[in-house]
Amino acid sequence: MDWFTQIADALTSPLLQRALIAALIVGATAPVVGTYLVQRRLSLLGDGVGHVALTGVAMGWLVGSWTHAQPNDAYAVIGAVIAAIIGAVLIEIVSARGRTSGDVALALLFYGGIAGGVVIISLAGGTNANLMAYLFGSLSTVSTGDLVTTAVMSGLILLVGIGLRTALFAVSHDQEFARSSGLPVRLLTILIAVVAALTVTASMRVVGLLLVSALMIVPVAIAQQLTSSFRRTMTAAMVIGAVVCVGGLLITFTEPLAPGATIVVLAVTVYAGVATIRAVVRPRRERGVDPHPDMADDVHV
Repeated sequence: MDWFTQIADALTSPLLQRALIAALIVGATAPVVGTYLVQRRLSLLGDGVGHVALTGVAMGWLVGSWTHAQPNDAYAVIGAVIAAIIGAVLIEIVSARGRTSGDVALALLFYGGIAGGVVIISLAGGTNANLMAYLFGSLSTVSTGDLVTTAVMSGLILLVGIGLRTALFAVSHDQEFARSSGLPVRLLTILIAVVAALTVTASMRVVGLLLVSALMIVPVAIAQQLTSSFRRTMTAAMVIGAVVCVGGLLITFTEPLAPGATIVVLAVTVYAGVATIRAVVRPRRERGVDPHPDMADDVHV
């Protein structure tokens, strides 16, 4: 049986169909927020929020244990959303007002989030193994309810990320300029943090909380190798993210590999290939070309 026949047979399974749709939605959505985070030099924010979301997952288990909910993780996603939003907003406030720098605040989220999750899951009567599906993703267990939740959160992310692109770009690129233009800078930076938190929780079923930041950042890094404007970078990153997620998942249909890790490895491999080709080809193509060409702005404030 050839590879295409195996894929065609696999796609007849409703379970794998749901997994493919979830991967496509998340792959196209996550780079939207990642574009703003890269612009703000906060590429590791997703990692910090992901660790805090683990504490939220464990708190959901604890509430499920107290209320005898079935299944035990019935409130895990709700807990992850609440914890991720609180963590993302806190890091914005701490880095903006406090004496703690952004990287130290992120480190506090890393350590506190992972340790809190392990302690609370123990209090809930669970084990560390119960957290593995959230740490490394579990596309094979995506239910119809999970798919609807992912689609709704992704819709909100796209609505904010694309609908407010002009204002969010201004804040991410130059806060002083945005403030002088009359934009509510603090509100918009917190909005970016909240949308990043939603992206983390929407993506945790696909690649897991430990790798979710890669899905937000690596497609943007690839797109930056290919385009120069903000809007084109975001659009290219969305296409690359969707292709990488679907491609990585299709590989796991026929090979015994972990879907989340395969998607991330594929994305990093594509980045390495594009960067290598660009390093070899670009100097020859741009020889004799004006290094500062006049380009029309694609974002107007």
